[in-house]
Amino acid sequence: MKLSEFVRCPIKVQRCAGRVEQTELVVQVDQKDVVPGDIVIFEPGDLFPGDVRLLSSKHLVVSQSSLTGESVTADKIADIRENRSTPLLDLRNICFMGTNVVSGSGTGLVVSTGSKTYMSTIFSNIGKRKPPDDFERGVRRISYVLVGVMLVVVAIIILTEYFTSKELSESILFGISVACALTPQMLPLIVNTSLAKGALAMAKDRCVVKSITAIRDMGSMDILCIDKTGTLTMNRAIMVDHLDSWGEKREKVLQFAFLNSYFKTDQKYPLDDAILAYVYTNGYRFQPSKWTKVDEIPFDFIRRRVSVILEIESDSRDSKSKSSDRFMVTKGALEEVVKVCSFIEKIDSGSTTAFSTEEYQQILNLGEELSNEGLRLIAVAVKRLTKNKSGQTKDDDDEIIESDMVFLGLITFYDPPKDSAKQALWRLAEKGVKAKVLTGDSLALAIKVCQEVGIRTTHVITGPDLELLNQESFHETVQRATVLARLTPTQKLRVVQSLQTAGNHVVGFLGDGINDSLALDAANVGISVDSGASVAKDFSEIILLEKDLNVLVAGVVRGRMTYGNTMKYIKMSVIANVGSVLSLLIATLFLQFEPLTPRQLLTQNFLYSVGQIAIPWDKMEEDYVKTPQRWSQKGLPTFILWNGPVCTVCDVAALLFLWFYYKADVVDMEDLFRAGWFVEGLLMQTLIIHLIRTEKIPFIQEIASWQVVLSTVVISAIGIAIPCTGLGAIMGFDKLPLSFFGFLVVLFIGYFTIGQIVKRIYILVYRKWL
Repeated sequence: MKLSEFVRCPIKVQRCAGRVEQTELVVQVDQKDVVPGDIVIFEPGDLFPGDVRLLSSKHLVVSQSSLTGESVTADKIADIRENRSTPLLDLRNICFMGTNVVSGSGTGLVVSTGSKTYMSTIFSNIGKRKPPDDFERGVRRISYVLVGVMLVVVAIIILTEYFTSKELSESILFGISVACALTPQMLPLIVNTSLAKGALAMAKDRCVVKSITAIRDMGSMDILCIDKTGTLTMNRAIMVDHLDSWGEKREKVLQFAFLNSYFKTDQKYPLDDAILAYVYTNGYRFQPSKWTKVDEIPFDFIRRRVSVILEIESDSRDSKSKSSDRFMVTKGALEEVVKVCSFIEKIDSGSTTAFSTEEYQQILNLGEELSNEGLRLIAVAVKRLTKNKSGQTKDDDDEIIESDMVFLGLITFYDPPKDSAKQALWRLAEKGVKAKVLTGDSLALAIKVCQEVGIRTTHVITGPDLELLNQESFHETVQRATVLARLTPTQKLRVVQSLQTAGNHVVGFLGDGINDSLALDAANVGISVDSGASVAKDFSEIILLEKDLNVLVAGVVRGRMTYGNTMKYIKMSVIANVGSVLSLLIATLFLQFEPLTPRQLLTQNFLYSVGQIAIPWDKMEEDYVKTPQRWSQKGLPTFILWNGPVCTVCDVAALLFLWFYYKADVVDMEDLFRAGWFVEGLLMQTLIIHLIRTEKIPFIQEIASWQVVLSTVVISAIGIAIPCTGLGAIMGFDKLPLSFFGFLVVLFIGYFTIGQIVKRIYILVYRKWL
């Protein structure tokens, strides 16, 4: 719908009218009424209603920026036969839907409309729901495992409790309470709080997060594909040099280029501003006040040059008679300026001679060398005009007057890289994120910029070369290449998909044009800028209010912190819950009563869950955020198998202590047993976060954030206090003797010691912790 808004316009179409005798008429119809087979007529400013095969053309110049992202226009010619190997967007006899006529006119046959056009095929797959990522699939799998464990354990507990108490309703209620204890109820809250906290932090860095799950994906991202223009570079021209035909600096070239830019009034371009800024800042004094503007031949996309006619008073020995010299100064595209030059100025003598074929080829070679260095260039030429007796220029025709000119030289420009780009790319590399440049610009220009900002250019390739590769070679080349130039939108999509599937990478894509929309939608993290095309912003999860890669570095760190805190909760809660439920199962099998009543069990679970709300505010170790973090399919089950038994062993130790020391295995002592089991289980589940959250020794080498420490203290204090209060009596608890708290100190020292030993062995075996 957004695309149709800017392509809706009346179209001139040849239609037949009359039932008996048909006559061809030119009528205007709405764009949606154009069908394949229509012959359309187009003029400057018209948008093409479909993909069109040209039938006739006259000086036709078309802008394809909506598809390529480049501001450079394309010349279109009807009477030409293209090769099959020619890239689609380089076909000169085809015009595409969504592109527009800059200058010239012509007619064409509509070959496809609607969903069958090239533009529509580009957008046919975007906007669809993305498949779940590794994190979502992992959470779903572990949820299924928990449900399976829940069904088995709860069934055993219900049957055991029923055979012991003969009360079916009480047994079912206790079983449901155990099922609740096994469920990580706070997972949605912890995940979304962590993500929302990250989004708020990124907003302070002038970065708008549209989809908060993208923050988690940024933490897993290991490849960032970026476009060159405006991201790595300043997206503005700076003049570099003024060279004659032999590549030597020549002030005369700069002087006439300055006069052309100074006096032209039709339209100022960034290159004109760059020339003026260069002259003023470098102290040149060309005294434009001595010159008078006579006329101007404005720039157009057919001639691709602009000319101004200037007059200056000439020095005369006779002060009574004043004479003036008239010059035409022309600057523009090298190929177009050379076409109108018949002479060249010699560097040594300053004389002008006829333009030879060798000199013509030498200038073109010089221009190619400069272009390969990543420089833009324009040519400068001058011509002394002769006047008739009335003082008018003899030749008034523009085409005649722009001829037989003297070629002076070249002005070169450069779009410099941003100062922050090199630092940001280096910081991303430190964090394990590799940068790849995917651009529609020329390869030479892309290489030049990449070398400036520190991106390796040992492996580069262009879009047309990619098209010649088979599937296997394509994947290998894409994995290896760091600079991919002259890419079409569909090629950018293929590159992103190749990195995701064949390379198993998490890919971020930074782009701001319509031509980037396919890749933005396919990437794991689509990133655009506030000044980008609306379609590009719609399909991006993150919008940068400033084109600064340093914001992305901060986003990567936020993403990894978010992912790390989420994994803390998942691993901690699953271990604590599974260990607790297994302990309940063991206690139910050996005791003559319920180890905890449903009310006590749910209260314990509620207090433990509330205590975990502080996890999103916890800090992460520096080593953790240095590398991309991804969900491992085998990681969580392995982690549970290693660490889960430690919790169960401690719970069983508390069971044995209550059983044998206090003789609390009989019905008369059940209130004391439940009070001790309640406090020990709550402290175990509350303190486990400090063991799981870090690779180091908790409380000695690493301390959690003050929010987590405060939460632990408050929840532990509440749990210890409940049996000693009237609330404890209501819930069926007896007061605990002081000796039990001494036992708990020994128990938890042993728990942290055993847990730390298991942790070190686990890290030695698997080379990671969280």
